[in-house]
Amino acid sequence: MTFLIIGLILWIGGHYFTRIMPERRQAMGPSGRGLMALIISAGLVMMVLGYRAADVVVLWALPSFAIHLNNALMLLALWVFGSSMAKDAKAWPAYKTRHPQLLAVKIWALAHLLVNGDLASVLLFGGLMGWAVGEVILINRAVTGWVAPAHAGRATYLRLAVITLVLYGLITGLHLWLGVSPFPT
Repeated sequence: MTFLIIGLILWIGGHYFTRIMPERRQAMGPSGRGLMALIISAGLVMMVLGYRAADVVVLWALPSFAIHLNNALMLLALWVFGSSMAKDAKAWPAYKTRHPQLLAVKIWALAHLLVNGDLASVLLFGGLMGWAVGEVILINRAVTGWVAPAHAGRATYLRLAVITLVLYGLITGLHLWLGVSPFPT
């Protein structure tokens, strides 16, 4: 569990450092960008290793229908994340929200909290949800005013649907390879 907690601290600290102390980050110059990427990447690796090695301490058990809700929310999270990636004109909800990628992280974390009622999951997914909420607050304070982008056309939506489904299939395959079925048994 220690690796998981240290990983969260590195991930959150690395991201917040740039938001809370932008002058200090800029004073580090271009090499600071590499250092921050290294800290954040180390945090990610430690979170994964710590989560996989953590003892299971069950806090709650959820009904089996939560798995279906989780899967639907994961499709939505992938769609929301992908909606921000189009150039210029954006797909829904990226044209409605200032931070679609952070919104996707919050949806992803909520989906995983629905089906994982153990302590390590609460720390990991709850911690990352808290980070995403805090990141939105910090960005909105630092950069005021937002102009919604133009709405994307049909081709962007079709591309996004295909990409979302392919990524969903890949993530499902990864979960199965790791021995965790994302479907009810």
